[in-house]
Amino acid sequence: MASKKEAVRSRLNPMAWVMFTSLVIDLIGFTIILPLMPKLLDHYSLSGGASISFLESTVKSLQQMLNIPEKFNSVMTGGVLGSLFSFLQFLASPLAGCLSDTYGRKPALLVSMVGIAASYALWVVSDNFALFVLARAVGGISKANVSLATAVMADITDNLTRAKAMALVGVAFAIGFIIGPVTGAAFSVWGVDSSTGNWWFWPAIFSLILAVLNFGFLSVFFTESLSKEKRAKSLQLSQTWNLVNPVSLFKFQLADGIAKKDLEKLKVLGRVYFLFLFLFSGLEYTLTFLTHLRFDYNAAQQGKMLLFIGLLMAIFQGGLVRRVKPGKEKMLALVGLGVIIPSFVIVGLSNSATALYFGLGLYSLGSAIVIPCLTAMTAAYGRADQKGAVIGTLRSLGALARAFGPLVSSFVFFVFGAGPCYCIGAVGLILPFVLLRQSPL
Repeated sequence: MASKKEAVRSRLNPMAWVMFTSLVIDLIGFTIILPLMPKLLDHYSLSGGASISFLESTVKSLQQMLNIPEKFNSVMTGGVLGSLFSFLQFLASPLAGCLSDTYGRKPALLVSMVGIAASYALWVVSDNFALFVLARAVGGISKANVSLATAVMADITDNLTRAKAMALVGVAFAIGFIIGPVTGAAFSVWGVDSSTGNWWFWPAIFSLILAVLNFGFLSVFFTESLSKEKRAKSLQLSQTWNLVNPVSLFKFQLADGIAKKDLEKLKVLGRVYFLFLFLFSGLEYTLTFLTHLRFDYNAAQQGKMLLFIGLLMAIFQGGLVRRVKPGKEKMLALVGLGVIIPSFVIVGLSNSATALYFGLGLYSLGSAIVIPCLTAMTAAYGRADQKGAVIGTLRSLGALARAFGPLVSSFVFFVFGAGPCYCIGAVGLILPFVLLRQSPL
């Protein structure tokens, strides 16, 4: 009888599957642009304009000053653009979390969906680089739905089901990164024969349609997960500075009233999460540049590589992370960190497809494990009316890491090349491993 009751308790709330579906739809639209980015940058470079010319000339001056091969210029240009989106997401995520703590998750989610749809609408008509940058900026500011989805998962789970729900978020990412880049690669191949006109129109329209469908899906099927009696009584506007102040974020000052012992544990988790994503996101971002420059991969081959990574991540998250027992998240996160460190060395030094894909296999295992486990550990702290602030702060630290990680990694790649860049990153990943291992979590 007891085992039956435990089995019932371990079942996920139906809203977890609603959020999972919404995230899959969103992430497919979000990742479509990834294989298109090189061709988009080429297009805007050829069409000219003050904004793209300024960025290109700045990178070229740096390349000539440091006597770096010109083929690495695209790495630095892409790094600057890649950091913009996450920096704006860093500014928006904790504010959206606090608003959802006060007014509910559903209104905040729907506002986020409207902003994402607006960014794709701007992409549809972006016939110049400035408008394209504006589209990315609007998307970055609006991209709070992932942190909100994580807060929803925290609302509807307990210690028995929390890791399973967070793994479901990871599976949604894996599926999105399977379907989106492959779809984008197909659009990229089609775009080769569409050298005139706004050839990006149809992939942008496809992303816009997905965003509109997602808005409708959430409007109809999502039921508010944070009841009125559990919401924060008011929005603490006096703490606005804490939303964008990195020092305050590392101290989790938005989660006011948490027990001192728990707050210290949150601070450790925040540092581990930031350090991991700072190094990981930078190396992750430069992966397609590495394969393009070293192995001459085209868009279709890049799509196949991302498909391989996505499929393995889905398998690992669905078959391993979802089955982790409460209290075992730290051990599994350490395994993930221990695996991902050598994976970057192998990828960075690989000179054959076999070595590359072996390293990517280890990379997929590590990346599938670490983030869901750290998120599940963090979501265990705070009252119901604090979950949005806690998760929003964590996601914001991740966005801050992703804002600077690609920029720093791209610069190291730009100056020293792929091998040293990846080996330096691998050595750096030892720090969050040691910090997590020594912490009493």
